[in-house]
Amino acid sequence: MVLFTFCATFLCTFVLPLSLFLAAVKLWEIYCISGRDRSCGSPLPPGSMGLPFLGETLQLVLQRYKFLKMKVRKYGHIYKTHLFGSPTVRIMGAENVKQILLGEHKLVSVQWPASVRTILGAGCLSSLHDSEHKQRKRVILKAFSREALENYMPVMGEEIRGGLSRWLENGSCVLVYPEMKRLMFGIATRILLGFEPSQTNPRTQHELIEAFEEMIRNLFSLPIDVPFSGLYRGLKARNVIHAKIEENIRKKVARREGAGQFKDALQLLIEHSEQSDQPLQLQELKESATELLFGGHETTASTATSLVAFLALHPEVVQKVRRELQEQGLLCSDLKENKQMTIEVLEQLKYTGSVIKETLRLRPPVPGGFRVALKTFVINGYQIPKGWNVIYSICDTHDVATNFSNKDEFNPDRFMEGCPEKDACRFSYIPFGGGSRSCVGKEFAKILLKIFTVELVRSCDWQLLNGPPMMKTNPTVYPVDNLPTRFTPFPCKNMTY
Repeated sequence: MVLFTFCATFLCTFVLPLSLFLAAVKLWEIYCISGRDRSCGSPLPPGSMGLPFLGETLQLVLQRYKFLKMKVRKYGHIYKTHLFGSPTVRIMGAENVKQILLGEHKLVSVQWPASVRTILGAGCLSSLHDSEHKQRKRVILKAFSREALENYMPVMGEEIRGGLSRWLENGSCVLVYPEMKRLMFGIATRILLGFEPSQTNPRTQHELIEAFEEMIRNLFSLPIDVPFSGLYRGLKARNVIHAKIEENIRKKVARREGAGQFKDALQLLIEHSEQSDQPLQLQELKESATELLFGGHETTASTATSLVAFLALHPEVVQKVRRELQEQGLLCSDLKENKQMTIEVLEQLKYTGSVIKETLRLRPPVPGGFRVALKTFVINGYQIPKGWNVIYSICDTHDVATNFSNKDEFNPDRFMEGCPEKDACRFSYIPFGGGSRSCVGKEFAKILLKIFTVELVRSCDWQLLNGPPMMKTNPTVYPVDNLPTRFTPFPCKNMTY
């Protein structure tokens, strides 16, 4: 009797729940695979779909780098999974990515996870389609014209020099990543949203940055809006940002910019809305402004932080940058005979540009992009069923590119004239995406990063206090230790290179 009771207890406590769980997992796999288009003869990609309903979202969120590397080792350059509530195919490699990026509106369409769409909103550029996307992009591109970028440059230089001065005054240890985000946030709010310095005093700026970081941390979360969930926290932070942007929009509408006065991206959107047969609602303006703020500061802060790290680890590269600046009359920031910084002058800094390109190759700030299959199609011998999500990986595409020699090595010379790697397949190097969905602010980012590099190397020497950083992604790339660094003044006078 005792043995019977023990066996019954064991079965009910352990065996039955385990059997039910395994059965649920098997039924989940069958359900997910049943999405295969049977009219297509090609198989689904290899891979696993994870736990019932949750899929593999938790593994991705908790173990991002380790999880993704394991998947690539196990399944190769294309595999299936289940993320953020949808069956998903993740791809990498130049030829695979090319098919996705050039298949916009024919094979695929942009579709970010539900949490991203909920927090950023349906009115932002990255969520629009077809004619709406083209029209909005055309308006925003006016804010990134050559003339507009030329007008931005004095503000960029002023903000960057102020930031570097603070770092030099610190004298001991600067946590570069949070300081970089503060610096790039100030630039983005002034240039893209037209915030005046008086609107972003240190306290207000700190509150906005805190809210923005909370929103970004919860962009990719389970789409469950209940108190204390990631989505709930992200929306709450988003509302703080929207309130400040709305205040600025109302001031702009009431003030009316004068003729010939410089106009920021938000002002152009407001004017376009007023002149349109279908004017943008206030909510759509706030969503577009929030997206500009994300693209204009989060990604540049990530790349600029990586620049500081790579240059600190490669002093010979810093010397070559300084030699180029000296040749162009730009080395010493306090010399009156220095050239005025213009786009034409920046275009002459070929090696400095190559340093930025190499940084973006090794550490693209955005790891990839999201699409949804408009119809069933085949890629690399596997079918992508209609309705499935597609993630194309930027970082892994760079990692697996075969046209870059010694690809783990930081070598800006690979992008200089005469190097065969410079003209490699354009889909092997996609830090700004590609096709009709390429980053609308990429020229803005390139100029901002180049000005930052110039000001950094001609005013500072610096040393990483923890050595090479360990990197993490959430959702952009950043150093886990925030990159503690000591900055000292660079004695540029009478230097010869």
